[in-house]
Amino acid sequence: MANENDREVKLERLRAQLREIGSAAVAFSSGVDSTFLLRVAHEELGENVVAVTARSHSFPKRELDEAAAFCAREGVRHEIIDSEELDIPGFVANPPDRCYHCKKALFGKLIAFAQANGLAAVLEGSNMDDDGDYRPGRRAIRELGIRSPLHDAGLTKAEIRVLSKRMGLPTADKPSFACLASRFPYGERITAAGLERVERAEQWLMDAGLGLAQLRVRSHGDLARIEVPPADIPRIAARAEEIAAALKSFGFAYIALDLQGYRTGSMNETLPSAEKRKA
Repeated sequence: MANENDREVKLERLRAQLREIGSAAVAFSSGVDSTFLLRVAHEELGENVVAVTARSHSFPKRELDEAAAFCAREGVRHEIIDSEELDIPGFVANPPDRCYHCKKALFGKLIAFAQANGLAAVLEGSNMDDDGDYRPGRRAIRELGIRSPLHDAGLTKAEIRVLSKRMGLPTADKPSFACLASRFPYGERITAAGLERVERAEQWLMDAGLGLAQLRVRSHGDLARIEVPPADIPRIAARAEEIAAALKSFGFAYIALDLQGYRTGSMNETLPSAEKRKA
């Protein structure tokens, strides 16, 4: 039962941090981590917590709708701010540190919101597992003084899922999600049309009755590269003609199935080690 004891210690550490902070704006994406953080923060701080969600081209409408619905059920004040990420040169050019430029601009807005509303801090949902991948956005978070209570409490994604299930959160088994900009290889310009094309393709696959729990449609110019867990590859192959026709109708010319299957951060595989160390 050591693992259970460890989780309880970390959860109490998280609660103590939140009580010490006193009031906060929580960057809320409706994902596993930010939903758990928001629930615990609301339990500890009540009306002194505001959930803030950024509306943008790279954030699917389904996620925005889920964020609004969750806050309505929980009785949490929910504010939506517009993120003009396509106005950021360091975002649309899609360099390896794209996420740094985006997070710096976005969290700058959240800091301004917190200050205007008399909130002591801005919180975000990074956990211990985020140390294991190339995440330049973490550098922006550190520079701006954004608090990462889940990480500071030592919680891993697996522990957050277990605790979320115990709390009855709808996100306990929700697949991991990354912003739609992560579907493009570094150096390929990001446009509103490209983001919309990827969103439509992924939504079609989710709604197609394939039983997919996790997927990505990576965009390489006119080519769509579908990533699903290896066990789901036969399902995609069995309906290849239908899937190809659907994705071509969204503007892709070629449709490919990645035989390595889904994995987080696959676009980072081509980055040199020195670039990854910068994060």
